[in-house]
Amino acid sequence: MGAIIAVINKKGENAARTAVVMLKSLAQKNVEKFGVASLNNLVIKSSIDKLENETINSSIIIGYAFSKILPQDKPQPLKLKTATMVFEGRLYEPMPNGFDAEFVAKKLQKNPSGNAAKIIEEFEGDFAFVIAEDKRIVAGRDPLGIRPLYYGQNSNFAALASQRKALWSIGIEKSYSFPPGHVAIVRDNGFHFRHVKTITYSQPRKVTMQSATPEIQKLLQKSIKQRLSGLKEVALAFSGGLDSSIIAFLAKKIVPNVQLIHVSLSDQPEIEDAKKGAEALGLPLQVFLYDEDDVEMILPKILWFIEETSPIQASIAIPVFWTAEKTETMGFKVLLAGQGADELFGGYKKYVTSYQKHGREKVHKTIFNDVVKMHEINFERDFKICSFHSVELRLPFATYEMAKFAAQLPPELKIELTDEGLRKVVLRNVAKNLGLPSFIIEKPKRAVQYATGVSKTLEKIARRKGLSLKEFLHNMSKTVLEETTYHE
Repeated sequence: MGAIIAVINKKGENAARTAVVMLKSLAQKNVEKFGVASLNNLVIKSSIDKLENETINSSIIIGYAFSKILPQDKPQPLKLKTATMVFEGRLYEPMPNGFDAEFVAKKLQKNPSGNAAKIIEEFEGDFAFVIAEDKRIVAGRDPLGIRPLYYGQNSNFAALASQRKALWSIGIEKSYSFPPGHVAIVRDNGFHFRHVKTITYSQPRKVTMQSATPEIQKLLQKSIKQRLSGLKEVALAFSGGLDSSIIAFLAKKIVPNVQLIHVSLSDQPEIEDAKKGAEALGLPLQVFLYDEDDVEMILPKILWFIEETSPIQASIAIPVFWTAEKTETMGFKVLLAGQGADELFGGYKKYVTSYQKHGREKVHKTIFNDVVKMHEINFERDFKICSFHSVELRLPFATYEMAKFAAQLPPELKIELTDEGLRKVVLRNVAKNLGLPSFIIEKPKRAVQYATGVSKTLEKIARRKGLSLKEFLHNMSKTVLEETTYHE
């Protein structure tokens, strides 16, 4: 696991020093190796300082900051016959035998740019990659955009990176999320994107609850089996709610050691729900409680990780950070979570409101639009946080097959048309089919920022300083987000 950088100097000058500057911005606590490569040369060192002393002369450089998660993981970049490559992520189908990046390298070996689209089109996985060729970079991202990748350019550089701060560090102020399911050809005149594979909009199919339920269950069982293959232990972000309980129930059948982790501020009702749910599932639960001082203390780090000042994003990121931190402390390398389920199966109350005000077609389009934006709404934030802790986040609901199937479901299978009606109705039916207890199946949805008490606590801290939460976060970000490196 690690972080990607890639840069082209538009003036044809050596980009090696620029690449090192970008990698410095990604020099987090658990990075073990730093590597850079041009078309013909490749260097990997144990520190940025050692890397700076190496000489690579090329206007096109790719690089990688490496942290080991699984025993088979190795530092990158990798050398191909006519190119160099960095691959960040995992493949789940077909399953690689060993190191994912080497498996991909073999597929790309004879024709890297020509076969780049095939990686996206044919493989199920969470990944992003960059390839350095003669006079250009080829880049790609999985169809749902699960692994972060950003791009941008200015008068001097065209560049890509797993975090925006790497682009900011070389003066690229405006950065954009790389479109999922696309390949980009990057030259000194900028970016040229080609669509490969994404979820496409269609009218709802005539699908019944009786036929949809077993299909979703089958897809989810397949996804969890793939994401747990080869593991003997895994942690799970656990609320006691529908999504995490389904994952826990299925994961227990595959991995001998499933550790549930629940984080919250004190005195929140969800704490007891998590304990009750864990007991019903027969799985161990660790509960970690925090207070207002903990929230205020962690906030500068959070803004640095998420690279924005949205109150919603900050309030969600805090419990994600606590969960990843405890996952690392307890010695687990892989963390499961339920992100994606709310977008795929209508988990937000706004969908009921939209249906009541604007009708069936409007809510179907709203849900679809949220699905295609999941990478920006949720995945990028959470992966950047987990990466800091050398914890690999895996999301069983976030698969291309699941998203494609869910996008075609009629709204009536997702939401009940009453003010207090349940959402994710078809997913609740899956839970019922699996035999989960009724108190889990019928538990109303509460967003993590409210269930943990973080949102109200942030607002309280801001009020104490005489500011709105938006103003408070904006002021704090002026100093935090100006930093290009962060060290614990």
